[in-house]
Amino acid sequence: MATLHERALELAPELIKFRHQLHMHPEIGLQLPQTQASVLAQLEALDGLEITLGARQSSIAVVLRGEKPATEAGPRPVVLLRGDMDALPVTEQTDLEFASTVPGAMHACGHDVHTAGLYGALRLLHERRHELASDVVFMFQPGEEAYDGARIMIEEGVLDAAGRRADAAFGLHVFSAEYANGVFHSRPGPLMAGCDEIFVTVQGSGGHGSTPHLTRDPVPVACEMVLAMQTVVTRHFNVFDPVVATVGRIAAGTQANIIPDSAVFDVTLRSFSPEHKELLLADLTRLFRGIGEAHGMTVDIEATPDYPVTVNDAGEQAYAAGVIAEVFGAEQFRQMPFPIPGSEDFSHVLREVPGAFIMLGACTGDDPATAPSNHSARADFDDSSVPRAAAALAELAFRRF
Repeated sequence: MATLHERALELAPELIKFRHQLHMHPEIGLQLPQTQASVLAQLEALDGLEITLGARQSSIAVVLRGEKPATEAGPRPVVLLRGDMDALPVTEQTDLEFASTVPGAMHACGHDVHTAGLYGALRLLHERRHELASDVVFMFQPGEEAYDGARIMIEEGVLDAAGRRADAAFGLHVFSAEYANGVFHSRPGPLMAGCDEIFVTVQGSGGHGSTPHLTRDPVPVACEMVLAMQTVVTRHFNVFDPVVATVGRIAAGTQANIIPDSAVFDVTLRSFSPEHKELLLADLTRLFRGIGEAHGMTVDIEATPDYPVTVNDAGEQAYAAGVIAEVFGAEQFRQMPFPIPGSEDFSHVLREVPGAFIMLGACTGDDPATAPSNHSARADFDDSSVPRAAAALAELAFRRF
């Protein structure tokens, strides 16, 4: 009998065709009706699945029951596998034959690979369900890109979809740059940063640009806050537990000779520990209010907690590394020395269930260091990553118990 990896390679043309279909019709956010319909159409030929659709978003939770008799008394173990389905608000600039047909939307982060890979894992395990010792939950998730879709699926019961809480959870993410094609990467403990956003409004009192002394000019005050913020980052935090604070938007005024009433700026924050996540929010809030008060202005601060730190369970990560090395070869897995500052809402799953998140190189060029990265309008992901992702996820679930 063919191994799961060998069978994934046999299914590769079908899985890649599905990936191309998804890539051509990207959808953004929590409501992905066409994507959901495409996945459900693929599932129609598979019998015995328990399928639950999301009430608040276009999610799909699928339960596949293993049929191998249990060797021990007690509840049957449960493994959860996840693939996100949403695209980005990016206009594609590739020359691919299957490029996006939707202006302003693109699978620039490889979620089409994730979805097709998760479906492939389901196909593989469905064919071997008589040998499967666990029940497997397949988490087809919308809204990973800043919409917190994982949290909503958790609130709607995906972790307990098999009738009891999942015992282990695994997911993966492809990269169009940074990592060599086909090579898996991960690490125990913190893997990806937590993410928060702060929206700051500095309220002054506007007037004519020629008489600033008759106004309360919020523009230089906002600029002072932005510069002072970097001093907080470098002087309040240990470099071995780093934080990142970046202003992505700053806006004020309408023309050169008018001092506006207010200035606004938006900050994204990244941290690698819950303690520094809370401390950074508190320090910046105090800093912004203090600078505003010093200049006689009021400051409105809206803090939006986003994604927690993505933390791999050490035991599950070691298990995943061992499985990948055995299936694909020891040279195909690399232990990451440091976490990365990107964020992931799979972090919500890993806070509830021990598991591991794995990175997979999918670069189409010869040099991952110079290839267009994820979120680029020119990002391209190698088709070979689809059956590779399917095989990896299937093996992780198949061997876990």
